[in-house]
Amino acid sequence: MAQQFVIMAREGDGATPLGTRGEVIDRLASMNTMAEEAGEDVLWGPGIRIDLPPEQDPVTQMLLGIVEEEIAWLVIMRLGRECNWRIIDMETGQELEPE
Repeated sequence: MAQQFVIMAREGDGATPLGTRGEVIDRLASMNTMAEEAGEDVLWGPGIRIDLPPEQDPVTQMLLGIVEEEIAWLVIMRLGRECNWRIIDMETGQELEPE
């Protein structure tokens, strides 16, 4: 099974919004991560897949999976750093530290 992570707001308890659904989608689109068709809950980026909670607005958490490990790590670190989001490994519970 591919490695999976939870993305949540840096501050708060996991229920703190990352932003409105539109803001999150726009932010990810600026980093080449978007749905294949408008309105879909799955966003694809370089080496990654992000699942948005269906119909949730504002978005409080997202699921991130690695599709191509060779390129995914640079993208994941950029997401954490530029968006100031917490990215937590679901298997270990450890938070990734953006470089």
